[in-house]
Amino acid sequence: MKLAMLIAFFTPIFLFAQESVLTGKITDASSSDVMVGASVTLKDYNVTTQTNGSGGFTFKNLKNGRYLLQVSYIGFKPLEKVVQVNGNTHISLSLEKALLLADEVIVNATRASANSATTFKNINKEEIEKNNFGQDIPYLLNQMPSMVVSSDAGAGVGYTSMRVRGSDATRVNVTINGIPYNDAESQGSFFVNLPDFASSVDNMQLQRGVGTSTNGAGAFGASLNIQTSVLTDSAYAEINNAAGSYGTLKNTVKVGTGLINGKWTFDGRLSRIISDGYIDRGSSNLKSYYLSGAYYGKKSILRAVTFSGQEKTYQAWNGIPEAKLKGSQADLLDHYYRNQGDLYNTVEDSLNLFNSDPRKFNMFSYKNQTDNYTQNNHQLLYSKEINNQLSFNGALHYTKGAGYYEEYKYGQKFNKYGLTPITINGTTINKTDLVRRRWLDNHFYGLTYALNYRPSNIFDFVLGGAYNEYKGEHFGEVIWARYASQTENDYRYYDNDATKKDFNVFGKATAKFNQLNLFADLQYRRVDYTFVGKDHNGVDLEQNAVSNFFNPKVGATYQLDEKSNIYASYAIANKEPSRKDYTESSTNSRPKPEQLHDIELGYRYLRNNVTAGLNLFGMFYKDQLILTGEINDVGSYVRSNVDDSYRIGVEFDSKWAVSPKFSWGVNASLSDHKIKEFHEFFDEYDANFAPIGQQENVYKNTNIAFAPKFIAGNEFAYKPCKGVEAAFISKYVSKQYLDNTSNEARKLDAFFVNDIRLGYQFQALGLRNIGLALQVNNIFNEKYESNGYTYGYIFDGNLVTENFYFPQAGTSFMFSLNVKF
Repeated sequence: MKLAMLIAFFTPIFLFAQESVLTGKITDASSSDVMVGASVTLKDYNVTTQTNGSGGFTFKNLKNGRYLLQVSYIGFKPLEKVVQVNGNTHISLSLEKALLLADEVIVNATRASANSATTFKNINKEEIEKNNFGQDIPYLLNQMPSMVVSSDAGAGVGYTSMRVRGSDATRVNVTINGIPYNDAESQGSFFVNLPDFASSVDNMQLQRGVGTSTNGAGAFGASLNIQTSVLTDSAYAEINNAAGSYGTLKNTVKVGTGLINGKWTFDGRLSRIISDGYIDRGSSNLKSYYLSGAYYGKKSILRAVTFSGQEKTYQAWNGIPEAKLKGSQADLLDHYYRNQGDLYNTVEDSLNLFNSDPRKFNMFSYKNQTDNYTQNNHQLLYSKEINNQLSFNGALHYTKGAGYYEEYKYGQKFNKYGLTPITINGTTINKTDLVRRRWLDNHFYGLTYALNYRPSNIFDFVLGGAYNEYKGEHFGEVIWARYASQTENDYRYYDNDATKKDFNVFGKATAKFNQLNLFADLQYRRVDYTFVGKDHNGVDLEQNAVSNFFNPKVGATYQLDEKSNIYASYAIANKEPSRKDYTESSTNSRPKPEQLHDIELGYRYLRNNVTAGLNLFGMFYKDQLILTGEINDVGSYVRSNVDDSYRIGVEFDSKWAVSPKFSWGVNASLSDHKIKEFHEFFDEYDANFAPIGQQENVYKNTNIAFAPKFIAGNEFAYKPCKGVEAAFISKYVSKQYLDNTSNEARKLDAFFVNDIRLGYQFQALGLRNIGLALQVNNIFNEKYESNGYTYGYIFDGNLVTENFYFPQAGTSFMFSLNVKF
């Protein structure tokens, strides 16, 4: 059955007869120049194409009748025109320059354009809206090429993650309005701190590979550029409610003033998402708001944006042991006895392990085993068109984050917390059960800028950069202990501070010679990272690390004809280690920065309502940081530099508007991810569990963990009449290894998941729009795991392996009602 379903990825299910053809040409009203890359949409049917190298566009297979055509291009007034199609029809349209500067110029400096020698894909507001049922942003990107997403709680709400070309979120550079979002220390992006942020997003661009120069840490897998809501001319109000499986409920209210006196706009959103989660006790309670106020001059924009997210999420980040998920009763008993006194300490723990649902087991049972965090983001964005050739974008930003995760710990040694043993009735007590909170209180602030100079249609220059500073306080508190020793309430047992200064400057130049576009992109980045204080093990952290990076990029695009082009690029990116790599090492064992050489070769095709892209990539790493199991000179398991590793592959992405009623989108990637020589280390213990040392194994040309060879996505969308759409969405991911040894006993099995989305948009009761939508996820109830981890050790001469998995939800649904006033 799965084979037949896979074949469906590449086999159209409907045939349509040839009907009328609508062609057209778009020009600049002031200069009569043709406009290449303008977006042209059949509004009622959501079929979109772009103008080719001659400013032309084509829609095929149209029935005779009236169509609302919408044309848009950055810096020009959008145009809507009703077109009467009677047989083959040709029209010519001209766009006028906008009286107000377009919001899109804010992110232009870090965006790839239609002719860029960069591998990228855009997702617009309409696509975001119809897929936004309250899941995190990674789930809205699930149909991007080479994308794999996962959820700790199993249903896409709470802690979620994504991998692009096998690279995790610490290697995906995320910016919001050009401002870095990745955590400065761990380098990951925690979208749980942005609940329902998609409701305030206008568009997103995902660049795969190194991409263009951007702000923040180096992109080692991809860059995600998010732009928030832009100018809306008319006042509006919107209420969106969604409800579904696992007690999931989403409530959103949005309001906006539209353009006041031709100059001012104000927008706001308030959201709440709650969910019990698919995993036992995997609950989420998320709240957020978004506020924006903007001033639009004829040649300038000043926009103030503030958004906040508050999350309380029950911990589900330990996963499910393989013995519980897939093993026999004997396997589960063996696992229990191996981990008794470590993972399982009480009768309640034992009952939970043996009696819970194997796919929903959560080893945490303490009622407040939660993660709690609030993040407030503030941005001041300014854009100025100085003259016809010169423009400037700048931004100031400040983010305040504070929160903790709370956990119950059994049998903790007093000296681990800087406490002294106590004596009760002549008995010395060295351990206690306790509840602790580990806190992070941080500030992130800085500025970004870009100066764009375009002396002619041939040359384009950008000078940009940023300075950002992070200050983070890390501390832990014991808020309760069975035996209190000398502690008081909220006793602080460790405290350390970190400061990270990140400066970058980049210059980009683009030149066009007939059909050939050339670009060069040079970036210098300096990182200064300092630690003071002691960590949770009482180890002095005082260190300072300074890194200087040069990141050059060059590329070319050649326009083969009006409908297709080819491109090639070569880029070098450098990236500093993350916090843990520094804090759990000494200056002698500190890992080196990583370096990536990225080669992209691609072909883009746009013709007759078909957009398609085929690209080859080669990502070659020097000193990539990978977990090996080796203990360093301070007794920690941290990542080690691997001398040579690579990712090579081919990606395909296409969308075909077969007719105004039916469209077919498909993407696929076939890739290979290798480490030329990998050294694995296992701890070794004798029969009494006394440590002996470490055993080393060496592997040649082994697979990189979490890097599936084949990923494919598919979407059939059918619109039988105006306002109605049905979509069948599929995702296939081949097997992935949990570590870098290519061991079949440590892997995630391949999975194939299918969803259905139904939508109905209509007008009634004097309302601007009413939208009903239903999404049924995993309709065939595929039992699969999309993430996991593994560790092992040698006990009494035998290798013991512990695998843990994160099962994803079975068949589930979300229903939404959206009302626009």
